[in-house]
Formats: sequence, structure tokens, C-alpha cells
Amino acid sequence: MARRSNIDLTRALILGAAFEIMEQEGLDALSTRRLAARLSVQGPALYWHIRNKDELLGMMAASIYAEARAAVPRAEGWREWLTHYGLALHEAFRCRRDAARLCSIAKPIGDPREAAGAIAAPLVAFGLPEAKALSYQASVISLALGWAIFEVNGPMHAFLGSFMDLGKTFRTGLDALVEGYSA
Repeated sequence: MARRSNIDLTRALILGAAFEIMEQEGLDALSTRRLAARLSVQGPALYWHIRNKDELLGMMAASIYAEARAAVPRAEGWREWLTHYGLALHEAFRCRRDAARLCSIAKPIGDPREAAGAIAAPLVAFGLPEAKALSYQASVISLALGWAIFEVNGPMHAFLGSFMDLGKTFRTGLDALVEGYSA
């Protein structure tokens, strides 16, 4: 395979290759060295686009959250939006190998205040104060993340699945969580 120049490399290409490695070999196999080899570049070429592996993992996690947000259909209110977001996020964690684990360990990227505003924006648009919007989303994210970790853990999945429908039980918990919030 021909070597790529730094000019050919983009963050999107880097992310795509990183997700391919994670899907095929697992999160533990993902390294900047393996990523550079996948992209047919020298290792230092990656550092024109990402500072280090921590930033790469943060970008990957941000991508998963963004995909879940994009999957949320138009909602009539914040509870409906939050429920759809929880379902979309749960699905994103379930359908991509090691996604839940990645999102549980990745260091967030960017300025925290800017991130908070962007995270809260969909619920703030429905009239919730930013602090409540962040709190409610954090709870839904935690539920989806924890539940997905149970589901992808073979022994835990088998154990829980022997006496409950995991998908229905997640939805029951999500509905109870969201309905329990006060306006």
C-alpha cells in the first residue's frame, strides 16, 4: 500500500480508521502505532491532527454522542426528547463494539463551559434551566452507559437475560427516570 502524505489525512479519516480497529480488534488493540499502520502513514503524521491517544479517544466518544443526538427524532417536549436520546444512546453503545467502555474512560475534549452549553441546548430549547438539563442528561447517559456495559458483558448478559428482557427493562428504567423529573 502506498504511503499517504499528511495532506491526505483528515480527522474524519483518522476517526474512521480508529473505529474500524475498535470494531475488528477491540478497544484494547487501538494504539496510535496500529492506527498509523492502518492509515499507511508514519506515526508522527497523526500528530498533525491529534495530540495523543487521549484526544483520539475523546474525539471517538464525542462522535458516538453526536451520532446518538442526530438519531433523536423531532420531539414535542423535553421528556420526549430525553427519552429518545436515551434510547438512541443505548443503541449506539450496544451496536458498536466497546463503545460503552470507550465512553466510560474517554477524557472529554474541548472547553467545559462550551461543552455544557452544547449538551444542554436541546433541553434548554424546551425551557429547562441549563443546570437541570445537564443533570437530567447526565442521569440518562449514566443509565444507558451502565446498562449497555451489562448487556455486552457475556456472563452478566446471560445472568440478567435468564430472568428479564434486557431491552424492555432498560426502557422501563428510562421511562421511570425521565418521568420522575420535575419540570
